Amino acid sequence: MLEVNGLQFDYLNHITGGLDKNLVLEELMQAYGKEVWNFAYFLTRRAELADDVTQDVFVKVYERLYSFRGQSSVKTWLFAITRNTAKDALHSSWLRKVILLPVWRQREVHPSAEKEHLDRQVTEEIWSVVLSLPRKLREVLLLHTHHGLSLKEIAAVLQISEGTVKSRLHRARAAVNRQLGEGDS
Repeated sequence: MLEVNGLQFDYLNHITGGLDKNLVLEELMQAYGKEVWNFAYFLTRRAELADDVTQDVFVKVYERLYSFRGQSSVKTWLFAITRNTAKDALHSSWLRKVILLPVWRQREVHPSAEKEHLDRQVTEEIWSVVLSLPRKLREVLLLHTHHGLSLKEIAAVLQISEGTVKSRLHRARAAVNRQLGEGDS
């Protein structure tokens, strides 16, 4: 069962029940579009390229909709397509610019200007450290902490073993902690 916005439905039933591909694609875009874009942005570090990658991902999803076998979650399937599409886009472009990604939202209704400034500095420092990690460590860390994928799902997206995922996640966390700790001294 796939759960979208609190509603459960059997994805394969949608497909085999003869529903319109456009309707299924629209549901997938509404349910996962923002996460696909965020992952594409993380991988490409360019909003315009993330837009293009996201569009390409959903075109590929539309073309391959009936080939989804349900061996992984739909989210895992989408992230694998996103990763491969972003990789192709990066290989064919001249991008190498690092852009910091502000992700944390203010939870306070009226934070002080000083608090906003400090929060922004901390966020930029953390993302600077995360983005300085080698790609293999960055991917695992983002998929686990930001997108909430399990080790098994990350292994499926990256096509590596769960043990490798665990190792990379441990190394990524250690590197972030080490670099942030050095900044305090």
